[in-house]
Order: sequence, then C-alpha cells, then structure tokens
Amino acid sequence: MHQRFSMSRRACLAALAGAPGLSGQSRPSWPQWGGPNRDFTITGSAPLKSSWPAAGPKIVWKRELGDGYSSVSVDGGVLYTMYKRGRDEMTMAADAATGKTLWEYGTPSSFQSAYQEPGNGPYATPLVLAGGIVTAGVTGRIECRARKDGALLWKQDLWTQHGGTRLDYGYSSSPLAWRDLIVVPCGGQGKSVLALRQSDGSIAWNKLNYPNVYSSPLPIRVGGLDQLVQLMDGFVIGLNPVNGDLQWSVPFKAQYSIAVASPVWTGEFLFLSAEYDAGAKVIRLERAGAGVKATEVWTSNRLRLHHGNAIPIDGTLYFSSGGKGSVALLSAVDIATGKIHWQQRAISKASFVWADGKLITLDQEGTLMLAEPSPAEFKILAKAPLLTGTAWTPPSLAGTRLYLRDRRSLMAVELG
Repeated sequence: MHQRFSMSRRACLAALAGAPGLSGQSRPSWPQWGGPNRDFTITGSAPLKSSWPAAGPKIVWKRELGDGYSSVSVDGGVLYTMYKRGRDEMTMAADAATGKTLWEYGTPSSFQSAYQEPGNGPYATPLVLAGGIVTAGVTGRIECRARKDGALLWKQDLWTQHGGTRLDYGYSSSPLAWRDLIVVPCGGQGKSVLALRQSDGSIAWNKLNYPNVYSSPLPIRVGGLDQLVQLMDGFVIGLNPVNGDLQWSVPFKAQYSIAVASPVWTGEFLFLSAEYDAGAKVIRLERAGAGVKATEVWTSNRLRLHHGNAIPIDGTLYFSSGGKGSVALLSAVDIATGKIHWQQRAISKASFVWADGKLITLDQEGTLMLAEPSPAEFKILAKAPLLTGTAWTPPSLAGTRLYLRDRRSLMAVELG
C-alpha cells in the first residue's frame, strides 16, 4: 500500500504533540541508531544470562523480512524498521512481542547500487519520536510518519530538492533528534548538514559545502558545550547544533568515500575509522573558551573499521578491523595511544552491543555470542548460530529482548 498524501501543518503538530526529542516511554526502548545514546551501550541494564543451552537463547519469534540493513528501533512495545520488497522501499511497524505487522507503507524506489554484493538498501535506522518516526530512504528521502497508523506527516528529498551527494551505495545516514530538530547530513552546496523542524520538516538551518559519506551524525558534549559530530568526505567536523556553525574540523579522507562507521566518543577522545587507506584516527577534543579545540592524537593504517561499530570499555576499543574482501581481525586497541593489545581471526566481521558487563556480539555469519572482553583476551561465555544470511545489521536491545536481522529474516531472542 502506498501513502500519497501529506497532512496539514495543524495535523502534523497534533500528531507530534509533546515531542521535543526522543520518546520517553516507560517500557524498554531502543529508539534510534545505536540505542538511547547512539553508542550501542545500555547503562543500568537489566541482568542478562551468562550462559545458554546448547541450542542458544530462547527464540521468542522469527519472521521473514525483505532485503536491507536497516536496524530495529523499539519503543512502547512496537518495533520499526525498513526493508525492500520488489521495487518498493517499505517502512514497517510491528508488535515487538510477536513480530506481527501493525502497519507498513511502501515508497517506489528504482535505486540500483553500483555494486550488487550489499544489495540496494535501505540502510538507515528509523528514529522514534513521541508522535512519529523519521526514516531515511536509500535515495535520501526523509519521511516522518505517525506512529499510530503510518500516515505521512512530512517529507524532504535530499538528493532532488537539496542537491545532496549521490553515493554509489545509496544514502545510509540515520537521522538524529536534537531538541525540536531532526539533523541529517546531505552534502549539497551550502547544505552539508541540514536541521529540519520536527513539527513540519521545514529547514531550521543548513550550512557548509562538504560532500556527504555514509556515516551518521553523533551528538556529544565537550566541557559543557553541545557539539554535533559528522564525518564528511575529506573531513570530520564539529557543529553547533543550535545554528549549524562550524566549530572545528580535522582532515579524514576515505577512498571512494567509503566512510560508514559512526565516530566513537569517550568524553575525551573521538575515534574514527574507515575502509581502504583511511585507516583509523583518534582526536582529543577540549573546551577552549567559548569553543572547542581538536588535536590529532594518533593515526594507524593497520586498523580499518568498515561498516560495523566499535565499543569503548575502560579505555579499550573493541571492533572488527578489516575492509571489503579482507579477513576481519577482532581487535582490542588502547584508545589513548593506539596500542593494539591483541587481534584474532577466530570471529568473522561483527557488530556489538555492550550491556550488563557483557559484549553482545553478532558476526556476519549470523552467530550470536556473549563475551567478557579485556585487554588480555576475548572470553566467550555463550555462543549460538541463529541467522543464516549476511548479518551485517547491528543488534538492538530493549530490556532483555534482543532483535536481530539478516538479509532474509528478523527475529527476537530473550537474553534475560
């Protein structure tokens, strides 16, 4: 079913009423890319089991799903994701307890990736607000839909309306909520980054001339100053989220613009890594009067985070290092110095969630693991093969319920 209308401004405001930012539902929530804080970390997590039966954790439900790598957002007992069905790019809401579809809408998309291995998207993760969800399609179509029934509230087309960077693999940046704004990278002239009003999608600010890459925006705070970090083509930049003014920039260029992974912030250090010769870089950010000073700390050509994520734990970064077609090396790296504590080949390319002192690990073969990592070792507590397709999508954890997908299926497992 296709949705072909937009609501009036009054209806939009009614649907989004009370939504200055992310939803504040009392039930367990994973409302956006990377979870509550966009860092794939749950603080104060409910207890998780430290071992499973031989068959693995309890599978609550499993269902078929179309192509794509959009991860799952969960809030108020409802999950949201995107997938491709035929020539339509689908946005779906489903019952988080059963996996049953509550509503879904399709938008025609003729996008063809320059390379068929990863498919034709979608890649971005829905952002959940109090009254709506915001999605980013593979051609840069930003939509806000009502949570109740999926009615279209507003839309913006980054490529056609704003001259956004047309990437070989398509648009993949997941939207960010900041106060009453939605922030998305675009890459158009004078429109490197756009801030859209949540109420109606109108532009609050747009700034700079950097082309876009695939990475998603990250909000951080440096010495009490709010900053918006965004990887662009050739630089990592920090913006004032109030008005989009440039605060700092540091060169960082990925070959073929393949910069996918989100930056990682520790409160002092910012970690960046990308495909091919870009390698890895760490920047120290410090308050300097009314601004922020950015200083390069170290770089490495041995470390390459392709499209997964990295988790900082007690000063050590854990991630899969390896580019397209290369062997992934699970790596433990001191974030302050770049020292590699260890690298191992036993686990293929993986993504992670940190909760209850355990590193939930999903490798690209579909094997789910619980681990206790340290600078000395990667201790696996439990392990089970659950998926069979290309499992490149990071897991989502809401309470003790973990949501997983590959290119063929979507499932919920119980870890509590």
